[in-house]
Amino acid sequence: MRTSNLLKLSLSILSLAFMTVACSQPDGVITAKIKASMVADGKVSASRIEVVTDKKVVTLTGNLDSQAEKDRAIEIAKSTSGVANVVDMIEVRTGAETGEAPSPDRTLGEHIDDATITMAVKTRLLEDPQVKGLKIDVDTREGVVFLTGSVRSKEESDRAVEVARATEHVKDVKPNLLVSKG
Repeated sequence: MRTSNLLKLSLSILSLAFMTVACSQPDGVITAKIKASMVADGKVSASRIEVVTDKKVVTLTGNLDSQAEKDRAIEIAKSTSGVANVVDMIEVRTGAETGEAPSPDRTLGEHIDDATITMAVKTRLLEDPQVKGLKIDVDTREGVVFLTGSVRSKEESDRAVEVARATEHVKDVKPNLLVSKG
């Protein structure tokens, strides 16, 4: 009888230990689970979303083509075990003047123009001593520049926007920059 109670106690302690470990997932594990779920889902462009987890609070940043894709990414993050809260910093890309999603049947010239603007902005960010250009993703749609990534301060974010706006042919700048300590 005594062995049986000792076994039950041991199993209870072991069970409690497993539950504690499961409930206290490191932030990196949470981030990895969310990214893997996004990739497996297929409805979300996981490569366009940055996932940062700090003390179980998940921040999603990126530029997506539809509200449905954004909603799905947020849903995946919220449903991941160990997540306490989700901060949405995802931007849905829209056309420069129309306010509607860009047309997939854009001409090759329009795509090349956007690529040229993207390269010019990225080059200027890399050359600017106040900005860590390698940490900022640049994407352009119909002359609207989307900046996504991590910066060290509000001042760096403001400078990145200023550099992008000063680039030739840029119609607007949509910053989606997360201020982080890294």
